[in-house]
Amino acid sequence: MDAYGHVNNVQFLRLVEDARVVAFAAAGSDEGGSVVSTGLLVARSEIEYVEPLVYRTAPVAIDLWVTAFAGASFDLQYEVRDDPAEEGGKPVIYARAESTLVLYDLANHRPRRMTPEERTTLEAWVDEPFVWRSRKARSR
Repeated sequence: MDAYGHVNNVQFLRLVEDARVVAFAAAGSDEGGSVVSTGLLVARSEIEYVEPLVYRTAPVAIDLWVTAFAGASFDLQYEVRDDPAEEGGKPVIYARAESTLVLYDLANHRPRRMTPEERTTLEAWVDEPFVWRSRKARSR
């Protein structure tokens, strides 16, 4: 929590990390492991804060999906949100985030290529990327 009673910006990254770990653990491979157990590093994170999330004990929902693949990496996007309180209402979105994750060989300490089985598992999570809000031109 920050001085204004809101969930701190660093906590948002922890929330999406927790959601990612839970999701990957639940999506184990046929061999009993998961992408996480074979080595996975966050190479990049970006977050866009949409609405303040006031500190509370009630949970928030976090959706995550795959938006892009490369040989040794993939991108995940997330929405931290509340479901609408009533039928026909819009969800409240607190933040959107994106991470580039690199598959990593823990024994050899270097990136590794994605296996066909890992790609098949992750392809079940593919969805369209969201559009980031317009960034203001920065003067230098």
